[in-house]
Amino acid sequence: MKRGACALICFILLISSVKSQSDSKISLGYPVFSQYLQNGLMINPAYTGTRGALSTFLSYRKQWMGVKGSPDIKSLSLHTPMKNDRVALGLIGQFMSYGYTHATSVYATYAYNVRVGKGKLSLGLKGGFDHSNSDYSGIRLSTAGDPVFTVVDKPYMLPNISAGAYYYNEKFFFGFAVPAFLSYNRTSLGGVQAYHSFNDYDFVFSAGALFSFSEFFRFKPSVLLDYSMAEVNGIKQLDLNGNIILADLVWVGGSWRTTEKVAVGILQVQVNQQLMFGFSYDYPVGRIDYLSKGFMNGSTEFILRYEFGYKVSASNPRYF
Repeated sequence: MKRGACALICFILLISSVKSQSDSKISLGYPVFSQYLQNGLMINPAYTGTRGALSTFLSYRKQWMGVKGSPDIKSLSLHTPMKNDRVALGLIGQFMSYGYTHATSVYATYAYNVRVGKGKLSLGLKGGFDHSNSDYSGIRLSTAGDPVFTVVDKPYMLPNISAGAYYYNEKFFFGFAVPAFLSYNRTSLGGVQAYHSFNDYDFVFSAGALFSFSEFFRFKPSVLLDYSMAEVNGIKQLDLNGNIILADLVWVGGSWRTTEKVAVGILQVQVNQQLMFGFSYDYPVGRIDYLSKGFMNGSTEFILRYEFGYKVSASNPRYF
């Protein structure tokens, strides 16, 4: 029964992959992260430099544990304000594998921030490329020599740019970003061609606030919305998040990803002003959970953040 269910899921994933290959539009998509609130750079280039120090971030995510060939995502990033404190620079690297496809993304970020009222407004840009390569030669076929799988796809190099805005103070934050301005089509010769269309835009909105009940107990609710102009219903991702902060040391939180019907549990520890590590577990509770019972165990994500030369005092730590 497990083998049959696993085969069914793999068949669905395979059909989806073949469909995307037969269509002219090419997109690597954007992987889902559960602990993006601790590294806003992954969703908005305007986050660059807002930590007030050289901030480094490592993460590892295993999607759909128990399913062979499920997405495996590693990412690293660093960003820092420059000497004049208005300009900030950053770098993002992401390495993803799923099935017989390997994808690498490398982007540089730039942000300029100005003081507005009691907070700061940051405007950011991101530029770089996505590289994807698929090799189907390892698939065991019932019919040898099937040209659909014996021909190795040409590697794709997809340059792109992004922009965003981010405002934050001690009490709340909100951000807005366009993850990609360029789209790509597959040409008749097997290559790719860039084009621009407003109808293909995604818009990512994020917002949150901090409520301090005492020095020991704080609560940080937030929301993230990914809205696509290309989707029929528009909403690709909607997360409702909540974090309880205990003594500025332990962060216990959860998310409800309404679009996928996924519940997320998060545990993070702020060891000191420089070091934080965290773990999250995504548990599907919708239709995919019903189909996958017995062989798929949700998704896990590990993070590590270290910040050099931290400027914020222990009596006034950063929550955004």
